[in-house]
Amino acid sequence: MDRRIQAPLVDSSSCLCRAERGVVVPGAGSHVPRSRLCVQSSITASIHPLNDKRPARGDRRHGQQWPLLPGLPDDLAIACLIRVPRAEHWKLRLVCRRWLRLLAGNYFYALRGRLGLAEQWLYAFKCDGDGRVSWDVFDPAAARGGGAWRALPPVPGEYADATGFGCAVLGGCHLYLLGGRDPCRGAMRRVVFYSARSNRWHRAPDMLRRRHCFGACVMGNRMYVAGGESGGGGLRSAEVFDPAKNRWAFVSSMAAALVPFVSAVHGGRWYVKGLGADRQVLSQVYTPETDAWSTVAALDGMVAGWRSPSACLDGRLYAADCKDGCRLRSYDEAADAWSGCADSRRHMGSSHALEAAAMVALRGKLCLVRNDMSVSIVDVSVAAGAANQRWQTLASKGHIKSFVTNLLSSVAGRGRAKNRVLHCQVLQA
Repeated sequence: MDRRIQAPLVDSSSCLCRAERGVVVPGAGSHVPRSRLCVQSSITASIHPLNDKRPARGDRRHGQQWPLLPGLPDDLAIACLIRVPRAEHWKLRLVCRRWLRLLAGNYFYALRGRLGLAEQWLYAFKCDGDGRVSWDVFDPAAARGGGAWRALPPVPGEYADATGFGCAVLGGCHLYLLGGRDPCRGAMRRVVFYSARSNRWHRAPDMLRRRHCFGACVMGNRMYVAGGESGGGGLRSAEVFDPAKNRWAFVSSMAAALVPFVSAVHGGRWYVKGLGADRQVLSQVYTPETDAWSTVAALDGMVAGWRSPSACLDGRLYAADCKDGCRLRSYDEAADAWSGCADSRRHMGSSHALEAAAMVALRGKLCLVRNDMSVSIVDVSVAAGAANQRWQTLASKGHIKSFVTNLLSSVAGRGRAKNRVLHCQVLQA
């Protein structure tokens, strides 16, 4: 049997997704135990896939449970284990079944969060020139020691060639992929999510409508999607997913069909800007308290100067002020105007590879990710131009291409970028 014919859709109980492992070997065999290769896909619907109700053979002896650490009570052992860096957690899962179940549950990582020990990692989904979707992870704590992006096992099969899918984070540790368009099946309702705690992909309830190129956001620990396109054209419908009830429900439809190209949550409301049915630029805002959409005037100070990428940090909305993201501006709600707030004074250029693709909040600072997978952070809490407002480069370049290679490709007439960053999200565990 040819082991390369099909990559595992998600990880089975004997095939852990080694997201924390630093060594990546090409081929499907590097992500599954070599003694038992997972060929058939297996998606676990539960967020606790490692709970085994059968008694573990090596966990009990003469009716007594083995301690987590010999000679220590379990509470003290847990106090030691939660201080192990997240990059080493994959090793802890291999020690014994008790440690495996401990790290698969919510208690271990919830305790890390309460004690301020949780670590934030950056996840990026990118698309190559052939339309293949892949994802990488970046550990900011390892950047000082020469750390870089690490390629992860293949995304679930439905999203390997998908376009226009949404991406959002619930609970700080669950990364959702929603909808999108499959080259063979068209628009999808499919929803899957990756849990940073169990380190696996899982299935979630499908959306109520097929859609791609839509907007997605999270408000009040609920996930909203709106607009986009389907087989029959533009959509006005909007939906909300409640993880507590584990189901989708329709909310009020948009004022007009819209294909969003930028959206953000600001002041408890969801602002969406995109193209209408006649390809004109429209802006709408959704208020969850009243479950109502309203149109935002084109001359409104916020939407007039709003561009992608953008992010909200400490209740303030920020956006890139240039193509490479080396100059930022913020929105002043009182003055209803945008103003410059940060400038690195080291602009990189206007090529596609150096274009700022995503902006996220990372450890209390703004983080910019470019198409060449370079990562920069800036502390916007200090005044613009202040001496202590330092821009820091966490990753100078990624897997894609260097600046010289991009320049030579453009001169040779091969300017089409091979890679493009689709989404960036931060997960905490």
